[in-house]
Amino acid sequence: MKLADHKFLFYLAAIAVLSWLLVKLTGVIEISRMEAPLHSPDYFSTGYTKWEMSDQGTLKSKVLADEMMHYSDDGITHLKNLAMYFYSDNAAPWVVRSETGELSADGKDLFLNGQVAINRAGDADTRELIINTSNLKVKPETSHAETSEWAELISPPNRTVGTGMKLVFVEPIYVELLSHVKGRYEKK
Repeated sequence: MKLADHKFLFYLAAIAVLSWLLVKLTGVIEISRMEAPLHSPDYFSTGYTKWEMSDQGTLKSKVLADEMMHYSDDGITHLKNLAMYFYSDNAAPWVVRSETGELSADGKDLFLNGQVAINRAGDADTRELIINTSNLKVKPETSHAETSEWAELISPPNRTVGTGMKLVFVEPIYVELLSHVKGRYEKK
């Protein structure tokens, strides 16, 4: 057997060695699957909007947020600069605003952190109402909200303050301050 008979195998081995050297020289690194950190978002949105319709096909509620991030490990959705609107048939919508919020994994509880402002514009039948509070828990399915923090109710020219509050956004509308209630009312 001569070397010329194995020329093809020699060239093949030389190409394999050169290929291996080129990979080492160019710094190609083996790509491996990296594990995501434990608490990392699995999806997100900027300019987030969500509408919910009633059984009759009318707008029931709407949520707007600058940012929305959902985390798969605990199922919680984090919202930034959010506004939530609760609509009823015959009145102006309730508008709830907060800098941050967390929606529970089952979607039944929305926790609004920090300062919360609730507004309902006045019309011919109702007076304007402004509520300032913090750390509000909202149940979007039942249009119910509550807090154990200080709350201020302003229906110009009247003002009432207290600690703890319960609020229902739909008919029959219900607002209750739970303790340490003080008010200033103007008589006509």
